[in-house]
Amino acid sequence: MDFYDRFRVASGQRLRLSPADPDFKARHTTAKAAKAETEQWHQRLTRQQSLLYADQRHSLLIVLQGMDAAGKDGTISQVFSALNPRAARVVSFRQPSEAELAHDFLWRVHPHVPAKGEVAIFNRSPYEDVLVPLVHEQIDKATWKWRLEEIVAFEALLSASGTAVLKFFLHISRKEQLARFAERLEDPAHNWKIAESDYAERAFWEQYQAVYEEVLPETSSQAAPWFVIPANHKWFRNLAVSAIVVQALEALDLRYPPPRVDLARIRREYHAAVEAARRGPA
Repeated sequence: MDFYDRFRVASGQRLRLSPADPDFKARHTTAKAAKAETEQWHQRLTRQQSLLYADQRHSLLIVLQGMDAAGKDGTISQVFSALNPRAARVVSFRQPSEAELAHDFLWRVHPHVPAKGEVAIFNRSPYEDVLVPLVHEQIDKATWKWRLEEIVAFEALLSASGTAVLKFFLHISRKEQLARFAERLEDPAHNWKIAESDYAERAFWEQYQAVYEEVLPETSSQAAPWFVIPANHKWFRNLAVSAIVVQALEALDLRYPPPRVDLARIRREYHAAVEAARRGPA
């Protein structure tokens, strides 16, 4: 199945999240059944990142958005563990600090975009500055529209500079969110994730869904597409995200660059060193 085309949000077209099945899991029925395919995508992801780092013409920015407990942290730990941390980093965007609020809303974002050869993963993103304020009526629709336009222009700039941008909305059901909240309560290893805001924001579920339905098609472009990923099943989420990232990287036609040294000379020096070592001390 071509996950890239299936889950991609069409630019400018109406989007309805409620008919999108968060339980969707394609041809596999269990995590065990999907394991081999997922591992294959991970191997290809490792190779593509190696090519990206060596090629030095492109970079990759991955944006993860979703309701609380949608699985952003899980996606990072389970999908992107296939990446070499030497050229990959995760940036989490929380509530803006006083210093950040004193600047334009994109000021805190630009320093974290990936350099050539790098992968950057945004756990939440500048989209928080259009989603949360609109749901809580902290900005008017004109300001909201302007911020969307600025984000689109920013992503176009990144694309023109060689950065591939992939944005994932991890789509879970309201019932699944509550089940994951229960896991956090019962598992001491996840108690630390519990926040007062989880339940406060849950009361605005419908409002958030409505805003996402506007934001995603408005900001999904050829340069920076959005994907709505069915995420009730964590294993399927991991499979789909892995496949889409690999497809995008392979489309860049990444290549190892030619050597920057005289290989013939280096080989002669190597064989001379081997021969000297074989002979031993004079």
